[in-house]
Amino acid sequence: MALKASDLKVGDTHEETVVENLTRTQLVQYSGASGDYNPLHSDEVYTTQVAGYPSVFAHGMLTMGLTGKMVTNFVGDGQLSKYGVRFTAQVWPGDTLVSKAIVTAIRQEKDQHFVDIDISTTNEDGVEVIKGTATARIEP
Repeated sequence: MALKASDLKVGDTHEETVVENLTRTQLVQYSGASGDYNPLHSDEVYTTQVAGYPSVFAHGMLTMGLTGKMVTNFVGDGQLSKYGVRFTAQVWPGDTLVSKAIVTAIRQEKDQHFVDIDISTTNEDGVEVIKGTATARIEP
């Protein structure tokens, strides 16, 4: 069912868990899928002893992609006209991430309707790991 302007109001929210207990295997799989083989995401020895981090951590684009899935679950596939985020904290193996969209505006440009949303993804401790915005085309 398509998202409709007539069914929305500013302040409406959509929330979902986008990953539970992120695994190291998922990080390695994403490396293969994306072609990003930076050792910070898969090599524990390099990450801890050379780079000085406590552990390997997720690719920012993996976190953005997981968050993006929540957005398209809300607005529908093929509806996004704008999507951007800032990475505000690292995502570690074992993290569970919850993404939330909040409707900030419902507007019309010419004969097309749009919804603007604020996006936030937090880990199990409530730490925000992504903050962003999106705009999507919607039905009247």
